[in-house]
Amino acid sequence: MNSGSKRLTWASLACISLLLAGCGDLNVKKYLPFGGDTAQERPRTPANATEYRCAAGKRFFVRTLDGGAAVWLILPEREVRLEKLGSGAALRYGNGIAVLEINGDEATLKDGAAVSFSGCKTPVSQ
Repeated sequence: MNSGSKRLTWASLACISLLLAGCGDLNVKKYLPFGGDTAQERPRTPANATEYRCAAGKRFFVRTLDGGAAVWLILPEREVRLEKLGSGAALRYGNGIAVLEINGDEATLKDGAAVSFSGCKTPVSQ
């Protein structure tokens, strides 16, 4: 290697070092579309729905449809429409598989033969 190319190599390394040292305070995340430092919290309750918190940390949401003739049951893994079953003090909604019983601010959901959600209450009543 001749002395001219050595000087060029050292000069290049010095320039690169200076440029990188100046970038030490650069926050690249704020320039990326999905890399922001602050995550925006999305509301967890669907619009026009009532939240029920149950035993074992489970929860679901219920949205009344058609003036109470049906409800939209919003579970963590799925959403289903349940039609009103009969009349009485306790409201009962079902679809042939799942049955939701609402009595005031308490609810029980049976999915098939098993009781899937028990001891459910609206947060204001807990």
